[in-house]
Amino acid sequence: MPVDENYTRVSEFVIVGFPSLQPEYFVLVAWFFFFLYVTTAVGNLLLVVVFTLERSLHEPMYIIMVSFATVALPKLIARYWWNDGSLGFHTCFFQMHMIHYFGSLNSLILLTMALDRYLAICFPLRYPTMMTNQTMAGLTLFCWGIAHIFPGISTISFTLMPFCGPNKIIQAFCTTMSLKSLVCVDTSRQYSLAFASAMFILYVPLAFIIFSYICIVISVLRMAKGQGRMKTFSTCATQGCIIAIYYIPRFFVYVTPFIPNLTMTPDKSIATTVFYSLFPPVINPFIYCLRTKEIKQIFRRWVQKRKGVMPTKHGQIVAVTMSN
Repeated sequence: MPVDENYTRVSEFVIVGFPSLQPEYFVLVAWFFFFLYVTTAVGNLLLVVVFTLERSLHEPMYIIMVSFATVALPKLIARYWWNDGSLGFHTCFFQMHMIHYFGSLNSLILLTMALDRYLAICFPLRYPTMMTNQTMAGLTLFCWGIAHIFPGISTISFTLMPFCGPNKIIQAFCTTMSLKSLVCVDTSRQYSLAFASAMFILYVPLAFIIFSYICIVISVLRMAKGQGRMKTFSTCATQGCIIAIYYIPRFFVYVTPFIPNLTMTPDKSIATTVFYSLFPPVINPFIYCLRTKEIKQIFRRWVQKRKGVMPTKHGQIVAVTMSN
């Protein structure tokens, strides 16, 4: 449907958040998201510090752990803390691009981690030469770059569309689906392109992840020692939880519009989106690192140094005396 050339272009958008949330709970929700934001930032920054200071962690599987970011929480916190949900026109599209970018990046990073585990378990003898630090760093940089392409197609497409009101986004942040309903013309073609791009960047990597884990399970079952099986399964189970948390809610949100007689309220849809967007970065430091033997040993060594004790080569603890 054509739009009158004299229409008033929207200059800013307003983040509504949860439409059914009562004002008396705004501050509580703001504190909740502030806690998530601080936990995510501190936890992941700690990983970067540990990775930077400890040369023993300069190995392929740790290089990909520094890929993290949050772009939605500050404005969401401001929405409920100071009732400030306004976003400039181009700021909203920048936020939309970065949110979809990090979603695509996470999918590619999970693919890279699955590839690393697949080579390490299925080809242990060739792994040191196939997956070097340089190779993993190159793959990570490739992921950071390629993850911009698919969200960029959608972002550029929507910035050229006419927005003539209303400007209220029924979502926790700017996304393609939330902006689709605010365009004044038919967006079926643009949305189909964005949807196809999202499905490709999400589920093509998922297909390989599933294939790699099937191969890993077969290889583990062939191991003679039960202890080796349990250790390998523990590592794979940890990554499997992250993969499930990332993919399953996303899949549910994307396919809901295409399932007859199945609808989601705006509040449930927003809660699901917030869950799969924010939960993985929060628990990454705990799952990937606090359960990793090498990093726990490093934390233990740091604590021992602070207390004035140091481990010997045979694992004994000796006191360190300070002299003036």
